[in-house]
Amino acid sequence: MTVITTDIRDQISALADWWEAAGVTLDHREIDRLIKAANTEQKAAPSTVTPLRGANRGIAEAEALARGAQDLDALRDALARFDGCELKETASKTVFADGIADADIMVIGEGPGRDEDRVGKPFVGRAGQLLDRMLASIGLSRETNAYITNVNFWRPPGNRNPTDEELALCRPFVDRHIALVQPKLIIATGAVPAKALLGVPDGIMKLRGKTYQLTVEGLDSDIPVFPIFHPAYLLRRPVEKARAWSDLLNILAFMESRNIGPDRPN
Repeated sequence: MTVITTDIRDQISALADWWEAAGVTLDHREIDRLIKAANTEQKAAPSTVTPLRGANRGIAEAEALARGAQDLDALRDALARFDGCELKETASKTVFADGIADADIMVIGEGPGRDEDRVGKPFVGRAGQLLDRMLASIGLSRETNAYITNVNFWRPPGNRNPTDEELALCRPFVDRHIALVQPKLIIATGAVPAKALLGVPDGIMKLRGKTYQLTVEGLDSDIPVFPIFHPAYLLRRPVEKARAWSDLLNILAFMESRNIGPDRPN
C-alpha cells in the first residue's frame, strides 16, 4: 500500500505556518507527533480493494478438487488437500460429515463450533443434542436415516459466522457433497446455510416454513430445501419452539407425501 506521508506533512505544516503567521506560538514537537500519528493510522487502515483475484484462484482450485472426487471418501481427501481457505489454519480439525451416507434426508448446518472442532463431527454440542431430539420427533436419526454436514468445514475464530468469501471457497465441496449423497430432501438449519445454499438475502424468519428448490450440478432434478431455526437459536429463544415444531411437521408431511421418510413415531 502507498502511504501518502508527504501529503499529510504538507497539510499539517501549511496549517502550522498559517497559525504562526497569525502570531500563535506552536509546539513543533506536538506537530511532529500529529504527523506521525496520522501516518500510522493510514498504514493501519484496511485496504478498500477486495482481493478477488486470490479468492477466485482458491475457488478455481476448490472446484477442480471437488469435481475430481468420485465418492465421499475421495471428497473428504480432496478437502484435506485444499489449503485455499484461511479458516483451516486456525481450526483443529476438518469437520466433514456424520450419519448415513445414502440417506434420503441431508441436514446442512452452518459450520463447526468449539465442540465440533474438538471432536471432528458436526452437531455434537448442546445444539447438536437438541438437533438429534428434533430429528427424532419426526422419525429421523443420524444413526439410521439422516446425513449431517455443513456449508463450512472449519471453525471460524471465536465462533463468528463464516464470511461470504469463506463460504464461496467451501461451496464447490458442498455442491459436490450434495451431488454424491443425492438426498431427496435438505434441511437447512439456520440463516447462514439457508442463505448460502439458496443465494437469498432474507433472514430465517422469512425463509422458514417454506419449501425451496436447489439446483446442483450432477443431479438430474432439483432438491427441495426446508430452512428451519438453528438449534442453538432455540436454546437461546425457547419461545420459538412452537414454530420449530410446526416446521418439523411440515417436513414430515412432505416426506410422507413423497414416500421418502419414516413412519411418524407413535
